[in-house]
Amino acid sequence: MQQQSRESTEMVAPLIAGIAVAAAAYAGRYSIRAWQAFKARPPTARVRRFYEGGFQPSMTRREAALILGVRESTPAEKIKEAHRRVMVANHPDAGGSHYLASKINEAKDMMLRRNKGGSGSAF
Repeated sequence: MQQQSRESTEMVAPLIAGIAVAAAAYAGRYSIRAWQAFKARPPTARVRRFYEGGFQPSMTRREAALILGVRESTPAEKIKEAHRRVMVANHPDAGGSHYLASKINEAKDMMLRRNKGGSGSAF
């Protein structure tokens, strides 16, 4: 009987070693695939600092550019793209603020030189 338990013990050791090697191989394979997926992802944008002040009584081109996240000398097409991007994030129908939406629209009008005097904001 002791010989039979000794043989089964001798057979279990290689089995455990094989399972350990297989587990290490799967872990290595997963690590390699995860690293390749990490390297292949598109680069993320830099973290921007947001303008920490409130709104001016009358909007300026500088403030309009800060709201839209563009430079004051940005072409009209880029201003429209920036306006669309900011409005998607802040549209009142998607849970955004009516006040912010009006300021974003005012900023677009200011940058496209469509300001008709006054503050232009509904608020």
